[in-house]
Amino acid sequence: MNSKQQDVRSERQRVMRSAAGASSDLPFVDECDIPLGAHLVTSRGGYEHHGIYVGAGKVVHYAGFAAGHCRGPVVEVTLDRFAAGSAIAIRLHPCAQYMGAEAVLRARSRLGENRYRLLTNNCEHFCAWCLSGESRSQQVETCLTHPRAGLHVLASLFKALVAAELKGAYSGARVA
Repeated sequence: MNSKQQDVRSERQRVMRSAAGASSDLPFVDECDIPLGAHLVTSRGGYEHHGIYVGAGKVVHYAGFAAGHCRGPVVEVTLDRFAAGSAIAIRLHPCAQYMGAEAVLRARSRLGENRYRLLTNNCEHFCAWCLSGESRSQQVETCLTHPRAGLHVLASLFKALVAAELKGAYSGARVA
């Protein structure tokens, strides 16, 4: 690794550490410390986004509404794109039935799937299925049992959707 790459990596780690300390109750992870098949979590301002680490700096996740109002499929992206500027943490699954390469195979087996449903088949459901074979979402369960938390998450999702729409509108605009 040359010195420029090392400087960029050090700066990225510094930013991620400060973001993790400010907004995450999950431990910050360095890219070098992420085990194959790990359940990754990143904060998206009011809700969490989830993916499975598949090695070589890549994550498989349900894109959901990341690109705007259109639902996105299960895709493989870089860690940076998955994190979207936020810290990355690992969610532990002590009773996981599938780990490592087997979890990666399960995640990749659903690449291209485009059946995202916020309450029944979201990014967290996807990760739980990859590791346990059971499609569950703690966020959804919390929102359904605690309506105030549900309203907060719904408002956060709406803000993210509007921001993605505005970003798309501005990036598509031409300068005269």
